[in-house]
Amino acid sequence: MTGVVITGWSTVSPAGVGRAALADRLAAAAATVPAGAPAGAGWPSEPSPAAPVDVTALTDEPLPTASGHALVDFDVRAHLGRKGTSFYDRATALAVVACGDALRDAAVQVDDGNRSRLGVVLGTSLGSFRSTSDYTRETLVQDKPYLVNPVLFPNTVMNCAAGQAAIRHGLRGVNATVATGPLAFLDALRYGTNAIARGYVDAMLVGAVEEFSPHRAWTTWLTGQSVPTGEAAAVFLLARADQPRWVGPRREAEVLALATAYGPGGGPAADRALTGCVRRAVRRAGIDPADVACVYTGEAGPEETDEFASACAALGHVPARMRVSRLFGRCDAATGGLALASFLAAPPDDADGRLALLTARSPDGGTAAAIVRGWPDAGAADR
Repeated sequence: MTGVVITGWSTVSPAGVGRAALADRLAAAAATVPAGAPAGAGWPSEPSPAAPVDVTALTDEPLPTASGHALVDFDVRAHLGRKGTSFYDRATALAVVACGDALRDAAVQVDDGNRSRLGVVLGTSLGSFRSTSDYTRETLVQDKPYLVNPVLFPNTVMNCAAGQAAIRHGLRGVNATVATGPLAFLDALRYGTNAIARGYVDAMLVGAVEEFSPHRAWTTWLTGQSVPTGEAAAVFLLARADQPRWVGPRREAEVLALATAYGPGGGPAADRALTGCVRRAVRRAGIDPADVACVYTGEAGPEETDEFASACAALGHVPARMRVSRLFGRCDAATGGLALASFLAAPPDDADGRLALLTARSPDGGTAAAIVRGWPDAGAADR
């Protein structure tokens, strides 16, 4: 699975739209690192958590708390215009905007010569939780024979965002949605690299999306999670390094290895599964584990403490640690995408490229790991 590179990317997150906005959030957070905080070799300390914002303007429905991590002023029409966007739910809007911005960032012009060789795969937990719930509610409150608004139905399917992204941007390659919750981005990354390696496409937009909604906010609250609900879409353009120039002139990073594992029942079994998962990824990447400078984990709050320890057990040392949920909230499926984007947006630190480990685990024992090499210009955000 070697030779798959990232030529462009973008995010829509509480920080704003685009890579520059995310880089600014990271730079501001780095300035707030507590004095004496531990850091890995050649890597800054983990920043303090970002403050949530008032999210009551996003909904008329009751919320468990007035604050969260969301892009409150996001308006899809400002980015895509009015035509064709009136029926987008929030998850679809976030994803379509991020996909378009990633294509622009990679300087890719979609035309009849390449649209059939460019695909999309997005990770999610279950699509738009709000759309599914609202449609279901309609079937309960409307008069018989259940006069449900049919315009609501397309948004209830999990692949709505990926499908609309392909329609909007004229892409006719592989189109897929991976719904594996916290593992979704890394699973989508694996799906996309496999599609490229097997020749089904020349390039893939690979990403994940979660929207802010009362439904997710209440889920976070009722399950006792300490980190407020967040939202984000993170999308990357992947291609083989030897593909034609239309996939983008830059080569920002290379996906060296991916691995997954399952520890039945979670707990210690999942800890062991993740340790083995990371070891396999290191072996497949052909790297020295001591060269991994930072671990980006899917953990969010203090109640989740074993993921980083499991990764360190496999690496044989304690590198720097980054939990992007501290900066962007609990973004579930999109957390892994934010982690990769945060790695690419970090300032370059050496001429030979940087190595990062991305990990994720689900409550039922699923685990995933990826090793990515970032190249010196990956942190530039002025484009």
